[in-house]
Amino acid sequence: MKGVVISGVSGGMGLKTAERLIREGYEVFGMDLNAPEEKEHLHFIQTDLTSIEEVQAAFQMVSSQTDRVEAIIHMAGIYDLNSLVEMGEEEFIRIFNVNLFSQYRINKAFLPLLKKGGRVIITSSELAPLDPLPFTGIYGITKTAVEKYAFSLRMELQLLDISVSVLRPGAIDTGLLDVSTKRLDDFVNHTELYSCNAERFKRIVDSVESKKVPPERVAELAFKATIAKHPKFVYTINRNPLLILLNALPDRMQNWIIKMILK
Repeated sequence: MKGVVISGVSGGMGLKTAERLIREGYEVFGMDLNAPEEKEHLHFIQTDLTSIEEVQAAFQMVSSQTDRVEAIIHMAGIYDLNSLVEMGEEEFIRIFNVNLFSQYRINKAFLPLLKKGGRVIITSSELAPLDPLPFTGIYGITKTAVEKYAFSLRMELQLLDISVSVLRPGAIDTGLLDVSTKRLDDFVNHTELYSCNAERFKRIVDSVESKKVPPERVAELAFKATIAKHPKFVYTINRNPLLILLNALPDRMQNWIIKMILK
């Protein structure tokens, strides 16, 4: 049996990745808080990824059905837009808990099942290698940390003949963008420090997110990284050229441009 583990399997990218792998003959063990639509060869395990006990329980369930998996694929994540000086501490910690710490928990728990030559595939963001933008800072910070973690993990797991790759997507047409739009609206309506700035920033975000691609494109990348003989460290898709251009400028100029646009 060819088995894979997918976190965030109920989300747009996670579910499409599961479907893509199932078509290729894989058995998918999927973890998430909410159950996806039932599918043959998709074994769903309801799991709170912020709980090490629940992740370990999921490992026990998977290991009772197979003694080996081909890949661990991380699709779980949350996207937030907020002010770093206005967001609550619980909210600040939670996004790290989901976007970064859950990957540590899963990889640590499921490593004994990962075959020699297996893959760990981690979903990052186009924002990860870029300088953070205002109000997306908390999301960008977590994704930058994710890529540092992934690179360090790649350096270590190569010694065990296990490869680590990062998927770095831009705007993807999933429920995550709907959530981000709502969070941005909440921010615009409740911020006490940046009301004028936030309204302008919302128009910029809306224009960026309108250029989104279907989650099937990310699923195809995940499949490619799963089967590649020599997988790359980074796979990119739908990166925004304006963000890349802005990041190519000196930091001082970036700050000036953002200030002129938003103030």
